[in-house]
Amino acid sequence: MQKKTLITLTLSLLLGLSAISVPAEAQTRSGFKRVAYFIQWGVYGRNYHVRDVDVSGAAAKLTHLNYAFGFVDAAGSCYSADPWADWQRPVPAEQSVDGVADAPGQALNGNLNQLRKLKAKHPGLKVLISLGGWTGSKYFSDAVLTPGSRARLARSCVDLWLRGDLPGLEPGAGAGVFDGIDLDWEWPGSAGAEGNVIQPEDKRNFTLFVEELRAQLDGYARDAELTAFLPAAAAKIDAGYEVRRVFRQLDFATVQGYDLHGTWEPRTGHNGNLLTDRRDPNPVRYSVDQTVRDYVSRGAPARKLVIGVPAYGQGWTGVTGGGDGLYQPATGPAPGKWAAGNEDYKDLVNKPGKRYRDLLTGAMWLYDGNEFWSYDDPAVLVQKAAYIRLKGLGGSMMWSIDQDDVRASLTSALYSVLR
Repeated sequence: MQKKTLITLTLSLLLGLSAISVPAEAQTRSGFKRVAYFIQWGVYGRNYHVRDVDVSGAAAKLTHLNYAFGFVDAAGSCYSADPWADWQRPVPAEQSVDGVADAPGQALNGNLNQLRKLKAKHPGLKVLISLGGWTGSKYFSDAVLTPGSRARLARSCVDLWLRGDLPGLEPGAGAGVFDGIDLDWEWPGSAGAEGNVIQPEDKRNFTLFVEELRAQLDGYARDAELTAFLPAAAAKIDAGYEVRRVFRQLDFATVQGYDLHGTWEPRTGHNGNLLTDRRDPNPVRYSVDQTVRDYVSRGAPARKLVIGVPAYGQGWTGVTGGGDGLYQPATGPAPGKWAAGNEDYKDLVNKPGKRYRDLLTGAMWLYDGNEFWSYDDPAVLVQKAAYIRLKGLGGSMMWSIDQDDVRASLTSALYSVLR
């Protein structure tokens, strides 16, 4: 699609016009996935609870909530990284989805019980357990190395999270919370967190594990879903994924549409630009659109590509080159509430400074003469949702729901187009 057409559609949507001309295929599309990740540890310092997904209005606008994360241990089994948050913590009434506190001695407490209550209130919402993540992917490579180890890992994940055989509780105490599994191995065949096991066999073994897990999920329940979180960079795609074969087993895949540039780089850039920026001086120019093209050209069905969008920004400090601050040298990551160089949308929206918007690139940023923040606001997400709709893609995914504001402004912007 030409950029002019996309911009015209986006402006029409922003103005609330109802007469929008879209291709016939897009007009008949329905059933867009609207996915968000819920972080297990958010109940601590962030004070963000499953209840907040409901009271913000987000739960009614989502199709899937991915619970992050379950881990894989050195023995090749699934396990909970935090049983206290997952099923042991008694949830008080003011943090409970239905306003009822966990009773002493009840079978299931914590986030999992609240997810069960959220599903009861929103019957159309599916909840998936996401396995791995940046800090939980260390042992995936060893765990899928042989047919026997792949079968054991798949069985342990289905038993723990879907059958609900949680340690210390009666068998099946956690059954019915999760509707499937989301694989978030970061990354087969290429570098992720320091210390991760990486082996030449990862690419083939990822495929074989997906096939094994799909078979075991089908044996548990024919409607159990299997999804995966996949990287943006073409080099990582080619190092770790037999795209066409893997997508045959997946219900859909959420694709990284953020961290395209970040504070590991010495100059500013776009966190999640929709279209390739002609100003980008980097030797490899990333964009959401380029990532979509890379997957489709390797055999991924467009309808199974669910595009990741950020509810946070990447920020640099010491950006004193003037102008609009874009692609300027920086001295390091800007201060952030939870991590240097990272800030939630709900905090960035109130941050002082001048905001710039590039409709040709599908990006915005904030620059105050020293700090530079690249993040998505509702207008950017409307543009991305329009792109998803017009390209016939599967939907959107947000990392992560706790970073949206109390009115679920980002979630609502996506919902306004993808419904």
